[in-house]
Amino acid sequence: MSSVGLLLILFLYVSILFYIAHWAEKKRHSKWTNNPYIYSLSLAVYCTAWTYYGSIGVAADSGLSYLTIYLGPIIIIPTWMIILKRIIRISRVNKISSIADFISLRYGNSRFLGALVTLICVFGILPYISLQLKSISDTFYIVTKTQYSSNIFSDTTTYVCIALALFASYYGTKYVDASEKRSGIVTAVAMESILKLVFFLIIGIYVTYFVFDGFGDIYTKAAVLKDFDKKNTIGDLTNGINWLFLCILSTFAIFLLPRQFHTAIVENNKETHIRTAIWLFPLYLLLFNLFVFPIAWGGNILFEGQGLNSDTYSLLIPQHFNNNVLTVIVFLGGFSAAISMIIVSSIALATMLSNNLLIPYGFIGALQNKSSEKNRKRIVNSRKIGIFSLIILAYAIYRIFILDYSLVSIGLVSFVLIAQLAPAFFGALFWKRGSKKGAVTGIILGFSISLYTLLIPYAIGVTKSTSTFIKNGPWGIELLKPFHLFGLDYLEPITHAFFWSLFVNTISFLAISVSFKGNYRERNYAEMFVDIDKYITNHENAFVWKGTAYISDIQKVLQRFLGEERTKRALGIFNLKYNIDKNIATADPRFIKFAENLLTGHIGTASAKILISSVAKEDKISLPEVLRILEESKENIIINKKLTDTSNELKKISEQLKNANQELINKDIQKDEFLDTVTHELRTPITAIRAATEILHDDDDDIPKEVRKQFLKSIISESDRLNRLIDKILDLEKFETGKQKLYLSKNDITKTIVNTLDSVKQLIINQNITVEFIKTEIKVFYDEERIIQVIHNLLSNAIKFCSKTDGKITISIIDKKDVIKVSIHNNGAGIKADDFEPIFDKFYQSRDQNVKKPIGSGLGLAICKQIIEHHKGKIWVESTPQKGATFIFTLPNYNTTENE
Repeated sequence: MSSVGLLLILFLYVSILFYIAHWAEKKRHSKWTNNPYIYSLSLAVYCTAWTYYGSIGVAADSGLSYLTIYLGPIIIIPTWMIILKRIIRISRVNKISSIADFISLRYGNSRFLGALVTLICVFGILPYISLQLKSISDTFYIVTKTQYSSNIFSDTTTYVCIALALFASYYGTKYVDASEKRSGIVTAVAMESILKLVFFLIIGIYVTYFVFDGFGDIYTKAAVLKDFDKKNTIGDLTNGINWLFLCILSTFAIFLLPRQFHTAIVENNKETHIRTAIWLFPLYLLLFNLFVFPIAWGGNILFEGQGLNSDTYSLLIPQHFNNNVLTVIVFLGGFSAAISMIIVSSIALATMLSNNLLIPYGFIGALQNKSSEKNRKRIVNSRKIGIFSLIILAYAIYRIFILDYSLVSIGLVSFVLIAQLAPAFFGALFWKRGSKKGAVTGIILGFSISLYTLLIPYAIGVTKSTSTFIKNGPWGIELLKPFHLFGLDYLEPITHAFFWSLFVNTISFLAISVSFKGNYRERNYAEMFVDIDKYITNHENAFVWKGTAYISDIQKVLQRFLGEERTKRALGIFNLKYNIDKNIATADPRFIKFAENLLTGHIGTASAKILISSVAKEDKISLPEVLRILEESKENIIINKKLTDTSNELKKISEQLKNANQELINKDIQKDEFLDTVTHELRTPITAIRAATEILHDDDDDIPKEVRKQFLKSIISESDRLNRLIDKILDLEKFETGKQKLYLSKNDITKTIVNTLDSVKQLIINQNITVEFIKTEIKVFYDEERIIQVIHNLLSNAIKFCSKTDGKITISIIDKKDVIKVSIHNNGAGIKADDFEPIFDKFYQSRDQNVKKPIGSGLGLAICKQIIEHHKGKIWVESTPQKGATFIFTLPNYNTTENE
């Protein structure tokens, strides 16, 4: 493909990224940009051009050792719910925006330590960014079949580099507060993660199933190549140790790389997103490595003895078969992998440079005397320039140093340098005794060892075996040979440097921290970091500070960075949170901490401390006093928690009392309505009986015999009705007071239903209702008389409310393992969902009857519920409007089959 054509495709691709970032920034609170999948996919910025190309090169040349870079993160990911959640909480409450801020804050807001961490990251990451530019350059020339140009103006990478610098500097500095979420960048990175994975899978499938005939075919053909067996095993103990150290190295990288800290911590919107990340991110790594072996060994088979760069096999294979479309697709996938890393890393590094070098050591004095608008503009511009400059500097390193090295070698060098932060970083999380002196000493010594055993030899040129420094050591002292320090000669250069640097770093950190106590602020933050779960809700309460400070002075400092309106709003929130009188003039420790946090996102932890100290007179505090204050703070937090819990409990009890009182009022109303209904029901038959009796008494001689029989029949019927009503009231009273006893016996539930159906058979015939009932013998323990009462009541209701035209009642029995379930369905109008619960209340039919009094007393279903519940069963109703209602009850199945 022509260079112009490929540049046009790249221009279109980058334009799409601009659009995605712009759209996501506008929709920053949308579920499309703020969700666990976007978060999890943004973590895949870990998979750079090294993953896309370098892994294939390692697999082709060295075998399985490429897996170590992915095994480390996968092994540690299950602990993310503990470690990552803790880091996120610490960073959120302290407005931390970079790993430099994180480490410097833990060790007492140390300006020097923040600057040191920043320099380590710059030394470690700039070559890594250069590596990405090298991958773009190398692959561009392969796709276009052109040659590398020594003229920067005819080097395509120059223009790609400038475009990326502009993109990152624009979208990476949208907010002056560096702890703000950058939805545009994160969404764009997540989309690139999807694309680079899909494109890699496409080339993997193409090589495996179109160029070759599956995994088996590749393995069979590759097995005859030289050193195949040797390369594709872990090997002996020495190789196993190298594997172990590389796994540990990659484990540290997933926490410490600035781009990983930025995506995993700074850009985290919700802690719950980690739940998705702990399975999606390992799955992503697994899918990415699924076709590394087929592509690597497929390339070895196709290009054996041709001396081609194995890093680029994924491009060379489709190009070998003149598949230009697939070649461009693979190139875009590698381009995506590279630019994601470049953009996120440059943003993270620029933030650190601004907050930990430029401001605290540069123009912090100038910032104190300018307006908020000018201050913000200056901070943002410093970051823009920082991002642009870092990418351009990385390009210069690529042009001068990186051309002769492989992707993997440079990537691992960066990993080793960044690993020097591990003792101080993990000590900050888990060890209260860790001190600033220990952290600084460990990092400096560890970096010095890395410099001696790795950076200097790589700068000289590893391949230059004539170098006496590499071959014999300085001044011919073999024990000091950089690759075999102190006679350790069985480790590879990377693992050798990693072992010695981290060993010296860790020992120094531990020894110095134990030997020299840190100051009060270090111990204060140690408590707050290690015990973050205790202080997460009231972290300002745990801040120890003693001195004199005025709120008005601190307010003026805040206004110079936040502006008057935002400062006023922030102070209002603080006063409301801690119930502080806004007229109080002096600042307490909580307010000092609150103010520092507000400034941290803008200028970093160290600069925030410097600015607040400039307007506050701080007194020194002894370490015992700090510990005493912290203990009191802990006690206060515990007491506050207990008071909060008690307050919540009292609120709950108060609400329950309120509800109970309302229920009593309702019950009282319902009682009156019930008595009214019952009185009405009792009066109706009594009135009918009295009227019939009076007629018979007064006009006995004049009444015809047939009419007299009708009156007597009415008296008997109304007497029976009166008797039934009294029985129901008495039954309900016995059940509710626990006086009613059940007489359980083994019965056939089907026969019970059939017998009950016979008692209402005439009613069913009169209303022309169809009954559907499949009879099966199922024996259950129950009081048959009472269950007949339940079924009779439910059948009577079903008959009453069936469809008037084509009424149908369906009865079913289901024998489950632990219960017998009986359902009685009618095809009437149905019951409203709001009535599902109250329909079983004895007062139900007395409520909301504005039109006319109900038929019956409304006690039937209430008695049914009492009977079923006394059988240890349940009764409920299900209904669909216009499709009828189903009353369902269950009876316990007491293993009747075993007892027969």
